[in-house]
Amino acid sequence: MSSEGPGNSIYLSERGNSIRLHEGILQEGYIQYGMDRHHDTDNPDGIINMGTSENKLCYDLLHKRLTKPDMLHINPSLLQYSDWRGHDHIFAKFLTRYCCSPNPLKADNVVVMNGCGSLFSCIAAVICDPKDAILIPTPFYGVITEDLHLYSDVKLFHVPLDCEADGKDNRPFRLTVRKLEEGLQRAKEEGLTIRGVILMNPHNPLAEIYSLKEMITFLEFAKRNALHAIVDEVYMLTVFDESVTFQSVLSADSLPDPQRTHIMWGMSKDFAMAGIRIGTLYTENRDLVEALAKLGSFHGVSGTTQHQVAQLLQDKEWINEEFLPENRRRLKAACSYLTGELLSMGIPFLDRPATLYVWADLRKYLQESSFEEELSLWKCFLRHKLLLSCGQAFCCSVPGWFRIVFADQQHHLQLGLKRIREALKETEAKMRVPDSKQTSEESQKPVKKDNAGSDNAATVNPKTLPENNSSDQLKERDSPVPDTGSLATEDCQASKPTESLDTLIGTLRHQIRSSDWLEKSTPELSAGEDPEIFDVFKVLLQRARK
Repeated sequence: MSSEGPGNSIYLSERGNSIRLHEGILQEGYIQYGMDRHHDTDNPDGIINMGTSENKLCYDLLHKRLTKPDMLHINPSLLQYSDWRGHDHIFAKFLTRYCCSPNPLKADNVVVMNGCGSLFSCIAAVICDPKDAILIPTPFYGVITEDLHLYSDVKLFHVPLDCEADGKDNRPFRLTVRKLEEGLQRAKEEGLTIRGVILMNPHNPLAEIYSLKEMITFLEFAKRNALHAIVDEVYMLTVFDESVTFQSVLSADSLPDPQRTHIMWGMSKDFAMAGIRIGTLYTENRDLVEALAKLGSFHGVSGTTQHQVAQLLQDKEWINEEFLPENRRRLKAACSYLTGELLSMGIPFLDRPATLYVWADLRKYLQESSFEEELSLWKCFLRHKLLLSCGQAFCCSVPGWFRIVFADQQHHLQLGLKRIREALKETEAKMRVPDSKQTSEESQKPVKKDNAGSDNAATVNPKTLPENNSSDQLKERDSPVPDTGSLATEDCQASKPTESLDTLIGTLRHQIRSSDWLEKSTPELSAGEDPEIFDVFKVLLQRARK
């Protein structure tokens, strides 16, 4: 019998009530979306979903292939109980080929379940005891929390990544072995038993692609500490820039600790088939395979679905000549469109040629740096009939980041971006309204006579700002203020010069740290180009160096 409490059911156990009452941060939005989905003709004013990582660009390709005669085959064996591990031999061949494994992967080491969420839940159950924990860098795909906790009562211990550029290559949210070591030490100090570490490559939500060399260093860290490494590679074929190569850990000649390294992949992302519910795990650890197989009866895949997937994955000509090239072309075009619009709005983002989304920095639209303000902005988008995913849903340590999915038809992206502009315009209008009490207090303060250090002295010419075209940096427009034609009315362009100047200073500080612009752009050189800004430029540079 459950203990009494607000909302508790007398018919459920404490665990049952905990599961029943559990609600993710964004659950409210998805409930509203479910009741008011956008439809081009039936519900044009419904909610546009740019928050769920689904590929909606390839339905025509999939429909054509999945309705061919070989897909409609039915025989008695498909209608009977099957091996709970699924068509392991088909997946072993597929992963050998597309992960570029130097040796054929063993079919007996493959486990197939109804989605990667089931695999996360089951692997946590067999490598951890209740209350044990697994390390995970943040931000990360937040549903993994429920995958591990609801069934298995396994915790995630967060290793926060810094959103500012870090290290020689100036990568924001950079994952390093040092950060993993520090996270593990903190967990031990808190008395937690850490059993493993989760690594995602390509990453969700950062879209970061880690090199094989980097991944091996992370796996060596896991080996030194006797940790299982669960490597999520569900976006391995969703890299749409031909100049960039993804390398699976299965392509390595050898792994630091093969018995504790487990690689996960599924159909949802790479084949735009999230609804088909198939995930697969490869591991050299036979004990783990046997334990997972015992849980397979709860998470099996239907025989007819397995047959269709087997036919699809064996069709190398369709995959290599039709689906993958066209899918990548469409994703690249959609990503270019979205990022071009973000640039025009002055919104910084991580520029990565992979996955189905962009990790965008909307911190300047928060009145203060808090997760309450982030949630308020998320709700503002929802009021404008747009569903996005905010950073706290990914356990991001810094408020103001949002994941924006671009894998949709362009007219849907256009409508979604229109609503983004409207929501941000409303947010900006609220930010410009001064607090009456604060205004009254400010009016009583003495006015400073010295204009040399005043933020109101002048406005910097945007053309003098440093440019950064590296794909490893946050991208933003030359002018750090939003496009006035779409986000602000003309009569407000000159309002609150202090706020605009602070934005400029922040942009200067970020770009100075990540380039050699400071050495090339001294006040004296800039004065020769534009003498009017010489004095204020010196002040800005002095502040930006701090």
